[in-house]
Amino acid sequence: MRFPARTFAAVVICATAAVPLIAAEAPSAGAAPTWAPAATAPVHPGVQTFTNGAQCTANFVFYDASNTVYIGQAAHCSGTGGNTETNGCTSGSLPVGTQVQVTGASKPGVMVYNSWLTMQGLGETDANTCQFNDLALIRLDPSDAGKVNPSIPFWGGPNGIDTNGTTQGENVYSYGNSELRGGVSQLSPKQGISLGDAGGGWSHNVYTASPGIPGDSGSAFLNSTGAALGVLSTVEIAPLAGSNGVGDVSRELNYLHAHSSFGGVQLALGTQAFSPNAAANLLASLGL
Repeated sequence: MRFPARTFAAVVICATAAVPLIAAEAPSAGAAPTWAPAATAPVHPGVQTFTNGAQCTANFVFYDASNTVYIGQAAHCSGTGGNTETNGCTSGSLPVGTQVQVTGASKPGVMVYNSWLTMQGLGETDANTCQFNDLALIRLDPSDAGKVNPSIPFWGGPNGIDTNGTTQGENVYSYGNSELRGGVSQLSPKQGISLGDAGGGWSHNVYTASPGIPGDSGSAFLNSTGAALGVLSTVEIAPLAGSNGVGDVSRELNYLHAHSSFGGVQLALGTQAFSPNAAANLLASLGL
């Protein structure tokens, strides 16, 4: 059983089943915007987002040739059907144009792309795509673009995009920011292992310490080399209690490029080097 992992004000669990998507042509590389320093940027992957009261965690930063800056969250964070609707091709969602509060930004962002709404508009029928394509883009106000850094807190990266999935036992890394943790940032970094790919490559099942909980939904996952792997979409109850489902960001971006007006949007690379030993280094610095 799977539930999308968002929270409504306090505690509502909400989650989202894949034929591989034919890859769209990648956008041509463009010069990235000038990013704020990672140490002081108030807007970055891992900040909390609030959509109509539902709290989620931002995943990656994106930009286009005009230097418009976007931050990603899970599409189901704008769902309207409660915590039982999980199919993006049939579940209700708030419309494009909905304002989203992004922690650290001075003005609300605007949801300009939602994979659920896009699939519904296209009449998508592939079961795996419907179940796992779970990405929304939030366009940041231009006044906040200079406050952004794309690095994943604690771990650094991403240094690219994973395009071939994970193998069972491969290390994965994430940073969740559920309000249910009461602001204890030491619990946000997560390290774990992949249990392998699912849904024809559209999803990856992972175990992390600690598992993602409601409010972590949408948070970024990196693979063992620091490449962007996916977006936390689901909390698993059975058959693998305590695991999470991570939607494949490469396929989600391919879908966006092929089926929306955002074909030039690309994922921003982190300015901080990926550090898979960050947790061990921290413990060593504390003498533990």
